[in-house]
Amino acid sequence: MQKNNQFVYGIHPVEEAIESGKTIDKVWVQEGLGNPAVKNILGKLRDRKIIWKQVPEEKLNRLVKGNHQGIVIALSSVEFANLADVVAGIYEAGEDPFILVLDGVTDVRNFGAIARTASCTGVHALVVPEKGGAAINADAVKTSAGALLKIPVCRIQNLYNGLKLLKNSGLKIAGATEKSSNNLFDSDFSGPIALVMGDEEKGLSADTRKLCDVEFRIPMSPNGVGSLNVSVATAVSLYEIVRKRI
Repeated sequence: MQKNNQFVYGIHPVEEAIESGKTIDKVWVQEGLGNPAVKNILGKLRDRKIIWKQVPEEKLNRLVKGNHQGIVIALSSVEFANLADVVAGIYEAGEDPFILVLDGVTDVRNFGAIARTASCTGVHALVVPEKGGAAINADAVKTSAGALLKIPVCRIQNLYNGLKLLKNSGLKIAGATEKSSNNLFDSDFSGPIALVMGDEEKGLSADTRKLCDVEFRIPMSPNGVGSLNVSVATAVSLYEIVRKRI
């Protein structure tokens, strides 16, 4: 099997990775490619509900140096958990679920740092979108200090549906947004809860905000730069939740 770090590329190697049940993180397919073999692979990915992204050939050439034949996949460094099963298991253990949901965090190092803090604060699981999230690769695992190998990671196709599942399972959805007038330190985080953090540029998506039971902002000094790195903002929020739950 041809590999370049976490990448697998070429028709037969990619088919082998799919058939062997490898956990696939990302898929890139060359735009306008009419190769029947690639179309056959896309059918297999569709059957497994794996999303792919069409990109120019130059993008694939930057990813790998070998003959990619129009398709490159990245293998995940972790195995993904089922969200419903994880939540059910937490309740069965007699605990209130404490879940961290990432809405659009794409930077690998930020993601790794967030996972490390989540592990230190007792978060039961991370929830990430299948599309529009950071690659869960060796760099992410390293930045997390190995936390990504210990904490369950649930990757879901539709974040909105995932949040609805959490709400229907009795969790309160708390979203961090600078648009809120509520202060982090005055917010109620009691009971089963899912904290949702958005990306640094766009924040929480409109659909995510519709499902939030609690919205809050982190107070900032008027003389400061006006915003925190998302990994720092997540750490501040997680530790405040922990403080109030002790």
